[in-house]
Amino acid sequence: MRDELETKDELKLFDLQLFQPRNGYRYSLDPLLLSHFCTEVPAGGSVADLGAGCGIISLILARINSSASVVAVENNPEMAALVERNIQHNDLSGRVSVCCEDVITLCKSYPVSSFDLIVSNPPFRTQWSGKVSPRAGRDSARHETTAGLADFLAAAKYLVRPAGKICFIQLPSRLAEFVSLATEMKLSLLRLRMVHNNAQSQATMFMAELAKGGRGAPVVESPLFVRGMDGEYTNAVSKMLEC
Repeated sequence: MRDELETKDELKLFDLQLFQPRNGYRYSLDPLLLSHFCTEVPAGGSVADLGAGCGIISLILARINSSASVVAVENNPEMAALVERNIQHNDLSGRVSVCCEDVITLCKSYPVSSFDLIVSNPPFRTQWSGKVSPRAGRDSARHETTAGLADFLAAAKYLVRPAGKICFIQLPSRLAEFVSLATEMKLSLLRLRMVHNNAQSQATMFMAELAKGGRGAPVVESPLFVRGMDGEYTNAVSKMLEC
């Protein structure tokens, strides 16, 4: 029965195999792009992945940073259990753990300034926007339910160390809201990169790196084009996918 409800997918570049719901929320390109966007975690450092889904970002960052420890935060008990299976299946139980909790209440579980890097691929849409998916699990991953963008940013600020970094991926339609919230919380925008389907399309996502406090002009990086005009993945994205 389990085989009928889920798939096992391979990411050869990171030597990972991940179980995912066959008809529920499945990861797309977003977490792969965000994992590559993140700055390197210091040796022996710690990472918190807010809204971990099946755990793909947590596992990739554990592979990229061989001495880092990672906490995958996921409030859906079924998905949290799936993250735990993926951790065990990929022999990463010594460095990756699961916290089944809502980001709103994370301050009860961790002291302030506990992590070197906070990464998040949060729900893109507000509760009443966009289409509702008929597939169980997809809607809660795409639409904000208990926690909104402000809650994810507040949790990230609480958890990150003063010298640490915060990396998010979101829709361009929420860029102004994102920057406004970050400014209110005294989070400095360090880097910004827009993601486009191709060189002639509008941006479909943005990736941002923040820091607690600090000053200075943000660096707007060159845009990332997912595909060339021939429809094939660009060299930059192909290297990320090598699977």
